[in-house]
Amino acid sequence: MDMISGLRYQAQRNAAAAAAEAAESSDPSPRFRLDGKVAVVTGGAGGIGRQVALEFAAVGATVVIVDRDGADLEGAAKAVVDSGASGSASTATVDVSDRDAVDALAAQVVADHGSIDVWVNAHGVLRYSPLVEIDQEHFDTVVGVNQRGVLWGIAAAGRQMTKQGSGSIINIASAGGDMPSPNIAVYGMTKAAVMHMTKTAAVEFGPSGVRVNAIAPGFIDTPMVAVHWTDSSGAVDPEARKHMMGVRAAQSPMNATGEPRDIADAVLYLATDAARFVTGQVLRPNGGVVMP
Repeated sequence: MDMISGLRYQAQRNAAAAAAEAAESSDPSPRFRLDGKVAVVTGGAGGIGRQVALEFAAVGATVVIVDRDGADLEGAAKAVVDSGASGSASTATVDVSDRDAVDALAAQVVADHGSIDVWVNAHGVLRYSPLVEIDQEHFDTVVGVNQRGVLWGIAAAGRQMTKQGSGSIINIASAGGDMPSPNIAVYGMTKAAVMHMTKTAAVEFGPSGVRVNAIAPGFIDTPMVAVHWTDSSGAVDPEARKHMMGVRAAQSPMNATGEPRDIADAVLYLATDAARFVTGQVLRPNGGVVMP
């Protein structure tokens, strides 16, 4: 090849590379889809987890919705079907505090679908008690679900994803893990642990092409926090709800509280190729309440 031909060849290669780059970046929407991806969402029967499952299915994912409550699980799966989503949903009743049960879940998902591309640990429990009155049952329940349950989920997903050489794990932490709040000492401790486990897993799994991130929501209107305005029968006190929402909104520079969709949108970003260069991070969609 003479010099002129060589220069012409290099120019053609450069032009082709530039055209390919332009075509890839001109429309970002495909990078925010999950077509052909298999996603596990724990805590998917309600609240944030349910919204995550709906959004994943809407952008093409095959979603396995996991929770301890079988009745609410079926409702979440039906919501996916009724939404007309391009993806699909199935359910699994699992106690995430049981390592063997979580490992069996991961194995079954692989057996059924061939891979695990996204795993979202969205489960969680919240108990209130002054620190000096925390008893063994309170401690064991909150740690078992919020801390051990996330650890088992990270590990089960990580084993499969490192074999595949790809995957995204997203853990739901909390602003309670960033800042002290009265009467939720154990909850806050577990959410701080989730943030640390996230970073550790990102370091361990990164060489295999697996990303691990966390989201620390602010105050979100979900059944978890409805204890502030419901009685033992489940009846809602509208005035108590209005007061609590006002108190929480006032803590935000935006004078706002969040909804499950605000967190599910952040989860969706981390799950997709749009976040391919993001790992070991804690996103904080919290209305500005915490700015570390």
